[in-house]
Amino acid sequence: MTTEKHDTLILASSSPRRRELLQALGIPFTVMTSDVDETTAPGLSPAQVVEELSLRKAREVAARLTEGVVLGSDTIVVLDGHILGKPADEADAFRMLSMLQGREHTVYSGVALIDAASGRSEVAHSHTDVKIRPLSEAEIKSYIATKEPMDKAGSYAIQGIGATIVEGITGDYFTVVGLPLCLTSKLLARFGMPIL
Repeated sequence: MTTEKHDTLILASSSPRRRELLQALGIPFTVMTSDVDETTAPGLSPAQVVEELSLRKAREVAARLTEGVVLGSDTIVVLDGHILGKPADEADAFRMLSMLQGREHTVYSGVALIDAASGRSEVAHSHTDVKIRPLSEAEIKSYIATKEPMDKAGSYAIQGIGATIVEGITGDYFTVVGLPLCLTSKLLARFGMPIL
């Protein structure tokens, strides 16, 4: 059920990582940052959280437009049923990395597309299991000193220096970076914007 061909894709995100990943697909797009409350109702599953936030971000931007397809996305890290967002400060980053070290956790990324003209929307998610190697207190402090963890869910970036602390993954690498490209390309094709 593909709609008419669309020419305009709008990324509802200020994330440089999502921008880089979308550029890798070779599809032209513009960026409009969404401004939404990212709190969710208690009791939602991690999949429901990322889908709701992705859709909320896309809807907020789509409401300002009369045409185009808006892409919203959200990523969370989940350990023992607890969501780890971006750290509030270096102490919070230390707390998160201390919890994650030597253990496996799951990263969820949601993707939502909305046709601004018709209001039609689709949302989906992907998840990947990530194992962080055991880390000493000194290694955690050294990583935090790079400042890389400070704007990342779970306080690490698999595509940066954080790659040195990731022992392995089961699932899609791009889900961990913040935009599952295979899932995104499937959704884009349904909106008349095929990658291949």
